[in-house]
Amino acid sequence: MIIYKTDEQIELMRKSALLVSKTLTEVAKILRPGITSLELDKMIGQYIADHKAIPSFLNYNGFPFNSCISVNDVVVHGFPNKKELKEGDIVSVDVGVILNGWHGDHAYTFAIGDPGPEVMKLIQVTKASLYKGIEKAVAGNRIGDIAHAIQDYTEKKHGYGVVRELVGHGLGRSMHEDPQVPNYGKKGNGGKLKEGMVLAIEPMINLGTKDVFTESDGWTIRTRDGKPAVHFEHDVAVRKNKPDILSDYSTIEKEEAKNPNLFTLEHQIVEPLA
Repeated sequence: MIIYKTDEQIELMRKSALLVSKTLTEVAKILRPGITSLELDKMIGQYIADHKAIPSFLNYNGFPFNSCISVNDVVVHGFPNKKELKEGDIVSVDVGVILNGWHGDHAYTFAIGDPGPEVMKLIQVTKASLYKGIEKAVAGNRIGDIAHAIQDYTEKKHGYGVVRELVGHGLGRSMHEDPQVPNYGKKGNGGKLKEGMVLAIEPMINLGTKDVFTESDGWTIRTRDGKPAVHFEHDVAVRKNKPDILSDYSTIEKEEAKNPNLFTLEHQIVEPLA
């Protein structure tokens, strides 16, 4: 069942989403070679607590950490650990919070040092595909319009693998609500988008094959061929004339650009976006 939100509820959700954005901004400030994902996770948990919120992920169906930190060929749900991050790693950080009873949930992929042009292109294209999907999150369109926009750009235009087993989702008082929002599909298919829906749109795109597998921990999902994967996610409210992005990448991008340990598209423009 889809739960539609009032304007007042959406504004509360915006506060939750922006707290996630601020948390990811703190990650952008300290991410460097030599730090561990477990250190990042501890900082994330403390930052959320300091802002009188609760980490959505901690103890969710038994998940034992504050955040999902996925490195290189880990698509999503990576366990933070004591292994030091190194030059050339790409790191997806996925954070959720509960603030005033409402969830925020989104993700950002960082590059530590230069991972090479092939991987930087994957990061660029995946991030761009997120916004192409968001453009379709308008009342009157259908779920398939979002899905097709992401798949068409990443898979058909660039030849990447679009993960099928994992999808975006509705968001609200629960972290996962209806509807599901795949990253693949046909225009005009799926449920109709209506005002008051809030969606977590999240392309998960692989450099190689779309195929993935789950490790023995029951959570960590890796690419089948061992090639890198990239994950970006925004929280979006469906409106009549244009989508309303509740989360905010601008502060993350600002700190990312200031951090000399992080490689951004400003360092190397791989391909003009179209």
